[in-house]
Amino acid sequence: MASILDEYEDSQSIRHPVQQHARLSASNIGITHSGFVSARLEEEKPIFNKQRIDFSPPEKINHFAVCNNQLCMSLGKDTLLRIDLGKPDQPNQVELGRKDETKVHRLFLDPTGSHLVISLLSNECLYLNRNTPKVRSLSRWKGHLIESIGWNKLLGNETNTGPILVGTNQGQIYEAEISASEGSLFNTNPDQYLRLVHTLEEDGKPAPVCCLEIERGIESKFFIIATTRKRLFQFVGKVAEGAEQQGFSSIFNQTQEHFPSFQEFPANLGYSEIAFYTSKLRTSPKSFAWMMGNGVLYGNLDYVRPDSLLSDVQVWEYTADIDFNFNKPISIVLTQFHFLLLLPDRVKAVCTLNGQVVYEDVFPDKFGALKKMIKDPAGGLVWIYTEKAVFRYHIQREARDVWQMYMSMNKFDLAKEYCRDRPECLDTVLAKEAEHCFQNKKYLESAKCYALTQNYFEEIALKFIEAKQEDALKEFLIKKLNNLKSSERTQITLLVTWLTELYLNRLGVLECDESQRALFLEMREEFRRFLNSSKNKDCLYNNRTTIYDLLASHGNVEDMVYFSVIMQDYERVISHHCQHDNYEAALEVLSKNRDEKLFYKFSPVLMQHIPKKVVDAWIQMGNKLDAKKLIPALVNYSQIGSTQQINETIRYMEFCVYELTVTEEAIHNYLLSLYAKYRPDSLLWYLEQAGTHSSDIHYDLKYALRLCAEHGHRRACVLVYKIMELFEEAVDLALQVDVDLAKSCADLPEDDEELRKKLWLKIARHVVQEEKDVKKAMNCLSSCNLLKIEDILPFFPDFVTIDHFKEAICNSLEEYNKHIEELKQEMEEATESAKRIREDIQEMRSKYGVVESQEKCAACDFPLLNRPFYLFLCSHMFHYDCLFQEVSPHLSTYKQAKLEELQKKLSATAQPTKSRHRQKEEDSISLGKGQQSREQIKSDIDDIIAGECVYCGELMIKSIDKPFIDPQKYEEEKSSWL
Repeated sequence: MASILDEYEDSQSIRHPVQQHARLSASNIGITHSGFVSARLEEEKPIFNKQRIDFSPPEKINHFAVCNNQLCMSLGKDTLLRIDLGKPDQPNQVELGRKDETKVHRLFLDPTGSHLVISLLSNECLYLNRNTPKVRSLSRWKGHLIESIGWNKLLGNETNTGPILVGTNQGQIYEAEISASEGSLFNTNPDQYLRLVHTLEEDGKPAPVCCLEIERGIESKFFIIATTRKRLFQFVGKVAEGAEQQGFSSIFNQTQEHFPSFQEFPANLGYSEIAFYTSKLRTSPKSFAWMMGNGVLYGNLDYVRPDSLLSDVQVWEYTADIDFNFNKPISIVLTQFHFLLLLPDRVKAVCTLNGQVVYEDVFPDKFGALKKMIKDPAGGLVWIYTEKAVFRYHIQREARDVWQMYMSMNKFDLAKEYCRDRPECLDTVLAKEAEHCFQNKKYLESAKCYALTQNYFEEIALKFIEAKQEDALKEFLIKKLNNLKSSERTQITLLVTWLTELYLNRLGVLECDESQRALFLEMREEFRRFLNSSKNKDCLYNNRTTIYDLLASHGNVEDMVYFSVIMQDYERVISHHCQHDNYEAALEVLSKNRDEKLFYKFSPVLMQHIPKKVVDAWIQMGNKLDAKKLIPALVNYSQIGSTQQINETIRYMEFCVYELTVTEEAIHNYLLSLYAKYRPDSLLWYLEQAGTHSSDIHYDLKYALRLCAEHGHRRACVLVYKIMELFEEAVDLALQVDVDLAKSCADLPEDDEELRKKLWLKIARHVVQEEKDVKKAMNCLSSCNLLKIEDILPFFPDFVTIDHFKEAICNSLEEYNKHIEELKQEMEEATESAKRIREDIQEMRSKYGVVESQEKCAACDFPLLNRPFYLFLCSHMFHYDCLFQEVSPHLSTYKQAKLEELQKKLSATAQPTKSRHRQKEEDSISLGKGQQSREQIKSDIDDIIAGECVYCGELMIKSIDKPFIDPQKYEEEKSSWL
C-alpha cells in the first residue's frame, strides 16, 4: 500500500492513427519559402501520456474522488482509503462502520480537499474531514439521495464549507453548510442547516440534479449552473457585498417570478455531466463542456453578459462508433483545447477548436470496464479507474499544434500567440497571413506581415511591383529596414536608397496635383522623419552623395536643404541661401551651427550686405572666433565700404580689445589705424588707456608713431614718444603744440636729473626765445627745482633790464643763506652728540661690581675666586673655563670655528721669544705689539662667550626645544646610569 504512487508501470498506449492524420504541416499549406529549417533531434512526446499506478486494491474500487492533491476511494462495502499525494507513502484507511449492506452511491470532495461527503444508496450521507479519522453522519441530509454538490470556492476553507448547494435525485436543490468543528452542547452534527431553495423539472416532472456549479462574476454577481439529464439551467443574481455568508437563497428568489433560462436537448442518456476548465487555481473557469444525450455542448464562459454565462457554444455530435446500447459515454473532462470522453473501453480526445478526434486510447479487457474519469484542478492530472486498476494521464504541451488549427481557421492573431517561442512556426503563420491579406487586397497589412517573414525579399518586392502597389512596397521596405541589424550595412544601404527614390517619386506626383496638397504635406513630413531617423543616420551619412544626387535629379531643393541640415552639411546650406540672396537665413544657419571655419569663409560676403547682424553674430561667438582671421574681410570692406560697414568694423574691433582683451598686435594695429583715419577723438583715449610702459603695449609703437605723424595727430605722437622714452623728441614736438604738455614730458625722467634739467632748459629757451615771455620763464624756475636763475640768464637778450629778475635773484640768495644756516645747525648738533658719547664711555670704564670671597661659580659650584671669572649684570658669576664649556655647545658652526681660531692665536702670542740676536729696542717694540694683539684677541673671545649671560640671554631661549641629552650620546648616557 505504501508504494501506491511511488512506482509506475509504463504501459504502451494504443493510439488511433487519427492523431497523426489530424495534424497540419507547412508543406500542405502552400506557403512560400521560409528561411527556417525545422529539424528535430528526437521524437516529440505525445500530448496525452498515460501511466498506470502500480496498485492492486484488496477489494473492488467502487468510487473515486481527487482534488487539491487529496485522493479518496471507496473499496468494497465498508472501507475508505485516503491518500495525500504529497505524502503517498502515508495512506489512511477509514472504516465507515456500516453494519448493513448499504453501498456508497457517490463521493464528493471540495476544492480544498478537506471536506468529503459520502452519499449512500440508503438515502443517507456521511462526512469526513481531512484532519479527523472519524466519519460523522449528516442527520439533516437523511432521506435524500445526493447526486451533486456545488461547492463554495469563495468562502470554503479547511474547517467550514460555507454556504453550498446540494442536488438530489428528485430535482431538489438545497442550501447547506458543513462545519468540521465539534459544535455546541445542543448541536454536535457537522451539518449546520439544510433548506430547500429550488426544484428542477423535466417534462413537468422532477429530474435528478446531475451537476451544480457556483461561480462569481463581476459587481457581486453570481452564476449558478445546474444540469439535469436533458437541460442546462442558469441562475443569475446579485448578492450584497458582505452578505455572501447568508447563502444563495436570494438568487433563486429572483428567478421565481420568471422561469430560469435553460437549454434543452431531446436525447436522454439517463444522466449528464458538465466539466469546466480553469487556467489557474482559485480563478473562475474560462470554458465548459456538457456531456448529454445528443453530444457534447461546449463553449466559453463570459462573465460580462447580463443574462447568460455561456458564449460561443457549439455541439459536438457523437461519432458513429458510439452506440448507446453498448458503449455510452460515462464521463467527461475538459482541458484548455480538448475534452476527454470516457467510454467503457477507451478514451477519446476531441479538439474544441475544430471538433476533430485527435487521440484515442483503448484499454485492455484485463483491467475491466472503465468506471469514471476525474480531473484534479490543482495539478491538472486526469485520473481514470476501473474496479481493479487506477490510471493517470499527464497532459504535456497541449498547445503545441494549436497554432496550425488557428492558422487554418484564418485566426492569425491567436495562431501567433501560441507559437511565439517557435520562430519557424511563427514565420509560417506570418507568411500565411501575408498571403491571405494579399489575396483579399489588403496590401498594407500584407506588407507588414511579409516584412516579418524570412521569405525571399526579391519575390515579395516583385509581387507588389506587379500589383502596382507602391505604398504597400514602401511599407514593406520600411518594416524590413527596421528589422535589419546594424551590421547588415549592404542591405540597409539598398533599402534606404530605394525608399528615398519611392518617396521622391510620390512627392513629385502629389506636388503637381493641387487637390492633394494636404496629402503632399503629410507625405513630405513622413519623408523628413525618414531622413531624420536615428537608425538610418549612419547609412545616410555614408551615402549622402547618392542622396544629394537623387534629390537634385528630382529638383527637390527644399528637401535637399533639409537633408543638408540633418547631415550637418551647413556649408551647402549656407551656399544655397547666399546664392538666392537670402543672407539673413544664411547667417541664422551660421549662428546655430557656430562653426568657426564657416564663419571665416562666408563672413566676407555677409559683411558686404548685413554688416550689423554679422558683427552681432561675431560678438555672440566670443572667444570661439579668431579675430585675426576676420581681418581680411574687415580691411576689404572698411576701405571700399559704407560708413555703416566701417562703424561695425570698429565696433567689433573694440569688442575684441576691450571685452575679450585680445592681445594680438595685428588687432590693435588695425584698430589704431581705424581710429587714426576715422575717429581721431578716440585715438588719444585709446593710447592713454593702453598703458604708459612698453611692456604693457600690444600695438607696434613705431607703426603707431608713423600712423599718427602721417595723419597729423601731434598730441598722439607726443604720447607715443613718451612711451618710447624718447623724452627729448617728445618735448620738442610738445613745444609745437602746448608748453604745458612739454612740461609734463620734462618731468618724466625722474631718475635722471641731468636729463630733466636739459629738458627744462629747452622749455625755458623756447619760452624766452620763441614766446619772449619773461613771466613764463620765471614760472619755469618755480616748476623745476633743478633750474637756477643763473641757468636761464644766458637765454635772455642783453637789453633785458635786471628789474625782471630782481625777485628771482633775491629768492635765490635767500635760499643759499637758509641752506648755510641748516648746515651750521647740523654741525653743532654733531659736536654735542660726540661730547655725550665720550662722557658715557668714561662712565662705563669706572663701573664695577663687588664679589665676596664665599661666592661660587654658577656652573660648577666651586669658589669663584680660585680661577679667572666673569661677572654679569644679572649677578650670575662663572669661571672662565666653565662659561666656555656652557656656551660652546650652543654656538653656531661659524662662531665655534672662529672661537677655535682665536684660541690658537692667543696660545701663539703666549709663547716666549726664542731669538737672542735681536736688539732690546726691537724686543720692546715687538713685545708691545704682541701685548696689544693679545688684548684684542681676548676682547674678541669675550665678545663671543661673554656677550650675554648664558642663563639669562638669548642662548637659553633658543635651546628650549633641544633635548637635555644629545640623541647621539643617549645610549652612552643610559649605560652610565645602569
